[in-house]
Amino acid sequence: MGLDVTGKFRYPPPRADWLSQRVEEVIDPALPIIDPHHHLWEEHGEPYLLDELCADASDGHDVRATVAVQAHYAYRQHGPASLAPVGETEAFMAVRAAARAGGCATRIAEGIVAHADLTLGELVNDVLEAHFDVASDALCGIRHSVSRDELFPNGIVLRPAPAGLLADAAYRQGLQALERQGLVYDAMLYHAQIPELTQMAQALPGLTIVLDHIGCILGVGPYEGREAELLTTWRKDMAALAQCPNVHVKVGGFGMIVCGPTWHERPLPPTSEELAEAWRPYVETCIELFGAQRCMFESNFPVDKAMYSYRTLWNAFKRLTGALTESERADLFAGTALRTYGLGPQLLAEGSLTAAKADARV
Repeated sequence: MGLDVTGKFRYPPPRADWLSQRVEEVIDPALPIIDPHHHLWEEHGEPYLLDELCADASDGHDVRATVAVQAHYAYRQHGPASLAPVGETEAFMAVRAAARAGGCATRIAEGIVAHADLTLGELVNDVLEAHFDVASDALCGIRHSVSRDELFPNGIVLRPAPAGLLADAAYRQGLQALERQGLVYDAMLYHAQIPELTQMAQALPGLTIVLDHIGCILGVGPYEGREAELLTTWRKDMAALAQCPNVHVKVGGFGMIVCGPTWHERPLPPTSEELAEAWRPYVETCIELFGAQRCMFESNFPVDKAMYSYRTLWNAFKRLTGALTESERADLFAGTALRTYGLGPQLLAEGSLTAAKADARV
């Protein structure tokens, strides 16, 4: 089972030959990174699995570990439908084991954000236990997308979620189950739904919430060309959300086709300077409102790989944070992800992977 691409738009596939035309020097290669958001899949008939991910993570930046996030990959084809997503967790764990056995210097899938149908309410506990049986303490979160926009009744890329899920009684019971299990809730939604997330976060102050992709500001269809207006509305809504101390933000996802980027249509890939300038208002707003302690940079690969390379992506984030303190940068690139998802502090031990990466490149 793959992505349910029923909407008007499609994720463009990455093009290695196009990306290879822009190869930058790595900025601050010794700065530790934890990539808290990537997927594994075989969409477009092109896999993004261990070989592809390890190649990206080993391409110059000091990527210590990753968090693999659900994307409807490798679902079980037999058994109860509610347990089908456990197949994706099994696939993540297999890739994780292969990475360690194969000598990949980055700890791939050190954390796992799986899928469970939270509308099951209390019954979702059976699904969570099945995920735990497979992943043990690698399981750190659950994502059940609520993405929908009334101007796209048939969806944008994926099938739209039912309306009002974040306030739905059964869905809230599912969220409470996550809280009891100590799991993070990854919130996947579109920008107009941020106020709904704020209301939910206020109602469940003990639940740790991570907003994916800064709330996914749409930029296609009726939203095209409205960047200034949408930035103003988004900033207001994010300011209200930031008042909820249980909410953290993944800063990234700027390469998603639904957000309106057109870098992939150019003869040459963008430079990290161009990306930094385009992303600056959003990145600086998130850091201003939430603080570095609640923000984490993400790759969102391979989705964003259609627009720029892994090396260029992290260079752009490093350019954007050059004036921040060492402590703030440490949080944005690794510390916030490590704390939020409960990853082992040994991942950031000085030199723990730098030497291994150097050996791997020899």
